[in-house]
Amino acid sequence: MSKSKHKIGIFDSGIGGTSIFKEINALLPHENTIYLADSKNAPYGDKSKEEIISLSIKNTKLLLEKDCKIIVVACNTATTNAIKVLRNTFDIPFIGIEPAIKPAALNTQTKAVGILATKGTLSSELFHNTTDLYSQDINVIEQIGEGIVPLIEAGKINSDAMKSLLEDYIKPMLKADIDYLVLGCTHYPYLIPQLLEMLPKHIKIIDSGLAVAKQTKAILKQHELLNLSATKGNNIFYSNGNVTVLKEILDDKFTVKALDF
Repeated sequence: MSKSKHKIGIFDSGIGGTSIFKEINALLPHENTIYLADSKNAPYGDKSKEEIISLSIKNTKLLLEKDCKIIVVACNTATTNAIKVLRNTFDIPFIGIEPAIKPAALNTQTKAVGILATKGTLSSELFHNTTDLYSQDINVIEQIGEGIVPLIEAGKINSDAMKSLLEDYIKPMLKADIDYLVLGCTHYPYLIPQLLEMLPKHIKIIDSGLAVAKQTKAILKQHELLNLSATKGNNIFYSNGNVTVLKEILDDKFTVKALDF
């Protein structure tokens, strides 16, 4: 089989990275994909750097066993803590995900932007380097989204508990007069409908999904790995947690399987 027919591997600490998959699938519908939802170990955001690296290596090895030609680390925490190690360890292209602080910092009119992310992302060296580079003279209000990922993983996206958390987390951002809210976790785009109801109309919400899809296409093209088939790709999802929640967040046309990894 031509390597171009091999799969795009995607992993996340649970179901959140499906928001990235959906962008990739929309842009590259002929690509075959395998998605790993490591829900058993979610969230990564409160784990040590060593644990995050170990889990990321485990996920990468499994995707390589399944003939993946490129791996998308569809987790901000895993990217900011482990992608350098992954690139130095494995001979395969990796696509990482960082909070989109750059466009927010470059476009803010109020000189204040909010970022909602996990503790693991906000405390990482990569995040701090990016923030320092682009946010001079800008007030960045960082908020750890503690409790959000477990609620999403439990299928409680629209629960009262979620609404209460979000209201508490955006209060200091509104007080600081932000005009951009950066979502720094791939689980969080599923909260956009609620956030739009809570936020004033002038505040723009940014996530990294489309940018990641475009970068994936560019790297595949660069390495001559684009699947030029005219048929739709085959997409398989594996979860070591509750497959029901994963099925609910995806269309029925996708195959979801339980896998102990």
